[in-house]
Amino acid sequence: MEVQPQQEADDDVTATNNNNNAADACSNSALTLDLNKIDLPTFRQMIKPYLQRHQLETALFWYDKLVTLSKGNPQDVYWYADTLYKSGQYHRASKLLERYKLDERCVSGRYLKAKCHYESKDFQEALNILQDFDESEKSKDIKSENIDGIPKSDASLESAVLLLKAKIYECMENRELALSCYKKSLKLDVRCFEAFNNLIQHQMLSAPEEKKLMQQLNFNLCEDESERTLTKYLYRKMLKKYNKPQDVSNEIDQLNDNFDVLVSKAEQLFYNCEFNNCFKITSGILKSDPYNPSCLPVHIASLVELRKTKELFYLAHKLVDLYPNKEISWFAVGAYYFLINKHEPARRYLSKSTTLNRVFSPAWLMYGHSFGVENEHDQAMAAYFSASKLMEGCHLPLLYIGLEYGLTNNSKLADRFFTEAQKIAPEDPFVLHEIAVIAFQNQQYAEAENHFLNALNKFVASPQSLKSDKWEPLFNNLGHVSRKLKKFQNSIKYHKEALTLLPNNSSTYSALGYTYALSGDYQSSIDCFHKSLAIRKDDAFTTTMLNMVVEHFMNEYKPYPEFSDALPFFTPADTIPKYLGSSKVEVTKSESSSITLDDTEEPLAVKEVSMIQDEEMEDV
Repeated sequence: MEVQPQQEADDDVTATNNNNNAADACSNSALTLDLNKIDLPTFRQMIKPYLQRHQLETALFWYDKLVTLSKGNPQDVYWYADTLYKSGQYHRASKLLERYKLDERCVSGRYLKAKCHYESKDFQEALNILQDFDESEKSKDIKSENIDGIPKSDASLESAVLLLKAKIYECMENRELALSCYKKSLKLDVRCFEAFNNLIQHQMLSAPEEKKLMQQLNFNLCEDESERTLTKYLYRKMLKKYNKPQDVSNEIDQLNDNFDVLVSKAEQLFYNCEFNNCFKITSGILKSDPYNPSCLPVHIASLVELRKTKELFYLAHKLVDLYPNKEISWFAVGAYYFLINKHEPARRYLSKSTTLNRVFSPAWLMYGHSFGVENEHDQAMAAYFSASKLMEGCHLPLLYIGLEYGLTNNSKLADRFFTEAQKIAPEDPFVLHEIAVIAFQNQQYAEAENHFLNALNKFVASPQSLKSDKWEPLFNNLGHVSRKLKKFQNSIKYHKEALTLLPNNSSTYSALGYTYALSGDYQSSIDCFHKSLAIRKDDAFTTTMLNMVVEHFMNEYKPYPEFSDALPFFTPADTIPKYLGSSKVEVTKSESSSITLDDTEEPLAVKEVSMIQDEEMEDV
């Protein structure tokens, strides 16, 4: 029959399927047997190289299988959650820890879960997770197990927990509790740089408080004397520098080329107003390490001071392209617009910078400056007040508030804020200078002189420290107060120093001319007034003083003392031969008889003229 081949084919297919099923059954049995023989420690070691090469997706794939094979081994669960955290999958990591109750079994698990909520900006939940953690030893509710392969609960981990709590409090704008947690974190682990850096960079401590903290830190936690010396040196380099000019030196030669040490040196040069030297150092750092985050703020500030618009424009664009979510990028953009006097866009970008980082002090200060340069004193003070609340350890907002009050002729409030700024930074020469200005305005000249000289003595005795035109007002003000105290020679000396810093300043020439006039040196006074008017022709004070000094100069000094001021008189008998010479004049007898020359008596007309001149001279 014709259907027989078809039946044979169907029988062959059925036989083949039966054989395949039998083979699959054997294969599954073998696979199950092989999985049971997998060496889990070797499997864990296999995953580590992927983490080291930042192949997180591959590591996650195998960690997922490892957790299943090990039936939820705690160390496998922990490192699986840790890898999820590193890959930015915070919610998955938190749920994984909850599912295996690892957050209840060990401090490391709870700490990791809290970090996941912190990174998700769920600050209250993160704080609740850590709320029961005893800040001195261990958690109260957690039975802390020492699980192999998981970081154990020790002083370092407890310090990390306190550091996380401090960050959470700071994000919730509870700076007082944040400050307390940062300090406790450092006491447990003096090497916790992040806690120390946040205390300093977020302006939580004043300069005296920073020194007190350094004395309280237990550097004996370091392994040996060399590590203690190194830690102290590096921390000391991070302390506030703008409160007192200091000598720029390096104590550890082996760290001469370290970027953090070089940044510290550049900051000191900047606060000493040596902007060119600062710019050289920061440029060298950024050439080797482009976009170094600790170097960028002082580098941008030096670009603004040196008015390098092209370099700042290029840097701002590169930062925005590479780091659009960083506050330093928009600060650079705002600084560029501030430098080219476009203050409205400058404020817009500076505001964005402060939104990304509420405690980024350079952006806050420049935001206030953008109002100040437009004489918008109320808005400038509002910006500085906001900055002062976020920068409680920094005196600069208080100093600028005082300056704005001074510009509005409110010297009492200005003096109040200067005094508050001095409490935070007692050795800052800028604060001392402004206090002296208030004393000068109150006619307390001796007190003003003491403050001015105190500010001057704060500078480093190096040739570079006083070459910046930033100190020109200090020398001019010293000249003014010396003039008020009748110390004319000192006044002249200080004004000349000011001219070396800012040569083409008309007001300095006017002040110098005024001092010369009071000291009786009218010639030098006139020269200075002329130089001032050559720079600023419409200066009313200088013009008035020049006229007065010239009049005094005319009355006191005769131009040609060997000659008399009276007009000379010559008789006709003397003048005729002089002008006629040897030429002969023929006079008729009738003419000669009509001319009468009397040498003993002046003609009437000449007498009248002479009398009038004498009267005029007496009037003069």
